[in-house]
Amino acid sequence: MVAIKAADVDAFIVRPDPARPVVLVFGPDSGLVSERVNALIKASVDDVNDPFALARLESDDLAAEPSRLVEEAQTIPLFGGRRAVWVKAGGRNIASAVEALLAIRGSECRVVIEAGNLARNAPLRALVERAKNAAALPCYADDERARGRLIDDEMREAGLTLAPDARALLLPLLGGDRAASRSEIRKLALYAHGQGRVGVDDVTAVVSDASALALDDIVDAAFAGQTAELEFRLAKARTAGTAPGSIFFAAQRQVAQLHKWRMTIEAGTGFSIDSALPPAQFRRKRLVEAALKLWNATRLVAAMADLADAVLASRRNAALDDIIAERALLAIAVNARRSAA
Repeated sequence: MVAIKAADVDAFIVRPDPARPVVLVFGPDSGLVSERVNALIKASVDDVNDPFALARLESDDLAAEPSRLVEEAQTIPLFGGRRAVWVKAGGRNIASAVEALLAIRGSECRVVIEAGNLARNAPLRALVERAKNAAALPCYADDERARGRLIDDEMREAGLTLAPDARALLLPLLGGDRAASRSEIRKLALYAHGQGRVGVDDVTAVVSDASALALDDIVDAAFAGQTAELEFRLAKARTAGTAPGSIFFAAQRQVAQLHKWRMTIEAGTGFSIDSALPPAQFRRKRLVEAALKLWNATRLVAAMADLADAVLASRRNAALDDIIAERALLAIAVNARRSAA
């Protein structure tokens, strides 16, 4: 088996193994997949814009003509130098074309296959992982440590230093997608260009909280009783590496806001979601209104207590915090559905 461990992928990118010229780059983080593919291609040819040095193939091309991959890999560059083949694996099965390529030993042409998320038993992934002359590079969502390295690398390249409190603020604002995170950090570096040191005010002024909208979607689905939507949103949050603590914080903030608005409604003093303070975003109004119909003030107080208990349990059992958060939000959604019945 020649599957590269996630922790060793960056080292392989920096110094690709010539004994493994065929490389499959795959995973759920499309931004990271693209970044690593481009790094491999740049390291494999002298000029990425030279069509004689770099051949580009789509999965449709290989599905129609599987032998073309071998032909391209064995083509000698017209003007000499190094040659590479860049394959974009789409919905078509290209395993037979790759299998024929792997049967060739001693090839000096680098073949980089760019793919999306592949199950362990996917034919293409299984084929590459079994081959001794190939490598499979998984690209999973960045965790906090990876985001920290990304921040440090980008700040160093920009010639900037990041204040500790600014770094602590920036970390949770970045999601699990490498491309989106790098874009936010570079935007921050451009904003702070020339000042040497990046502070909290700079981060607050520039960086978009890409995870905030996702957290809003989670809590809105929970309090509106949309269990299926909630499960979908929670799965996406897990893939993006969203901290359970962030989910709990968003849920506690939302239940407090709903309770405040619900108390106004029950007091009979008049309430309109359009005039609520703080104002609800337009995209959230429908679900917020649904939640206000499903919950009364008393039940929201009980939900507050349940969330507080769940937060305490997650802190005592850090290894299970994601499961505890998921169960707590699903319990809220189920209670909301019962109210609607």
